[in-house]
Amino acid sequence: MCLIAWNWQPGSTTPLLLIGNRDEFYARPALPMHWWTDQRVLAGQDLQAGGTWLGLNRRGCLAVLTNYRSSHDQLVEAPSRGELVAGFLQASFSAESYLEKLSVKAHRYNPFNLLLYDGSMLMGFESRYKRSLYIAPGISGVSNANFDTPWPKLERVKNGLRALSGNDAQTITDTAILSILQDRRQADDADLPSTGIALARELALSAPFIATPDYGTRACSVVRIGRSQARSSEYSFDANGATGQVLFEFTFSSPSIDRI
Repeated sequence: MCLIAWNWQPGSTTPLLLIGNRDEFYARPALPMHWWTDQRVLAGQDLQAGGTWLGLNRRGCLAVLTNYRSSHDQLVEAPSRGELVAGFLQASFSAESYLEKLSVKAHRYNPFNLLLYDGSMLMGFESRYKRSLYIAPGISGVSNANFDTPWPKLERVKNGLRALSGNDAQTITDTAILSILQDRRQADDADLPSTGIALARELALSAPFIATPDYGTRACSVVRIGRSQARSSEYSFDANGATGQVLFEFTFSSPSIDRI
């Protein structure tokens, strides 16, 4: 994912509502969200490297990853960051334990941010500093910088989610959320972040929903995690527009740790 925001309300009937956009080159092959072969992981799949960007498992755990935009050279032989999402969902670690183990090897990967929900705790991880974060209740988000860095598109999506937060998360329609995620308005030049890329490219990437000839928003996701079940919607796109949508609802099975 390249842009995610969430409303974290521990103790409520819907502890976590998460929305986000996955941005990628259109030529990179991927499958939309589906139950993987072992039927334990629900996620899309990057067919080039085999990992994923957002997923859930049967226990109601969630993992989401964003890349960190930097002008520094990337590690050519680095393993796929998408394996970190799948690794958490296929294991039985708490978010805290998983991030403790990850901090030892985070330097092997190109920079990333990781958000984990283990059924009890919501945590973030910034690989540049090997820093784990305990996410406070309320509305937060992350794009291709540190958590809650106020990039214009992230602030716009968070504000849109905040405007809906007076409603029960289960009653907020996907249509209302998609109107936030599919915002194509670019930021003003004066508000653009400086990440070391060309100004024209920075401008093109400043909209919540990106559409360039070769790169853009490939999926919009809406995930609702309740106390005993989850609902996840994914809407897919290519260079020509919408290509389809999928919806999954399931009840949790034998959680590995105590739930909220």
